[in-house]
Amino acid sequence: MSAAQAVAVETVELTKRFGEFTAVDRVTFEVETGEVFGFLGPNGSGKTTTIRMLCGIIPPSSGSAQVLGLDVVRDSERIKHEIGYMSQKFALYNDLTVRENLSFYARVYGVSRAERGARIDAMLDRFDLTATHHTLVNDLPSGLRQRVAFAAAAIHQPSILFLDEPTAAVDPAARRGFWDMIYDTAASGTTVFVTTHYMDEAEYCHRLAFMSRGKLIAYDSPAAIRQSLGADMVEVDATPAAAALDALVGQPWVRAATLMGVRLHVMLQPGVPHERVREHLTSAGVTVASVEPATPALEDAFVTLMTGATAG
Repeated sequence: MSAAQAVAVETVELTKRFGEFTAVDRVTFEVETGEVFGFLGPNGSGKTTTIRMLCGIIPPSSGSAQVLGLDVVRDSERIKHEIGYMSQKFALYNDLTVRENLSFYARVYGVSRAERGARIDAMLDRFDLTATHHTLVNDLPSGLRQRVAFAAAAIHQPSILFLDEPTAAVDPAARRGFWDMIYDTAASGTTVFVTTHYMDEAEYCHRLAFMSRGKLIAYDSPAAIRQSLGADMVEVDATPAAAALDALVGQPWVRAATLMGVRLHVMLQPGVPHERVREHLTSAGVTVASVEPATPALEDAFVTLMTGATAG
């Protein structure tokens, strides 16, 4: 495999400005062929704008990007035919059946008439939609609608799929099933570029990029991002928990603090003794049952990185 084939997406200093507002600010990363790449960040962080540039929908203001070896400016029309794209509000037609929707998108994506029927049947089987192929999309539950949208985006067998918040309105069980389909798709050699707000979904990705205010603030595997935080996290059992959180947020020796269920996860500055947490909370009138070392979760990493980016 050549270097060009090994990289599905490459951006260098990719930037998008809207007037005086910079939505994407000099972002550089690579996505390897066949991997599931997670793109994370809060609303307004530049995720969707980046995807729109990579899909050839809008041009960058500066910098460069290639998708499947094609330049996003010079080859934008070719890119649109080589990729699949699915957003949270993928444009399915509610008054058409599942099969009719797939047939429509097969024609849009240029699947030949000779191949169309077999391709649709294969997608119905692959996404477990055969039993509902004559059902109007409007009558399907949200989880099944998402499967239809995924099948429609993949009907032309693209080399890369862009999935923009694909599970935002889906229940947890359906989300897990959806990710099984993502992994099956990646296993077949398709690169999957997915944005999500869910940290449990981010754990399924081979690598992640975290965006904040248009900038790339982390870029690595989930394990490496967690490990980059070091061993300065503690889990705190304190009552009342909300008062404990208020007492810790903003302290110069606390990098980040967040409530996880009924306990707090607190990321300390390097070298700060764990007992300082107990002493500070006790002096603030909070009852502390325990302060124990904890292994950072990906959500801890996300909160800590976002807190640092905001402070910067």
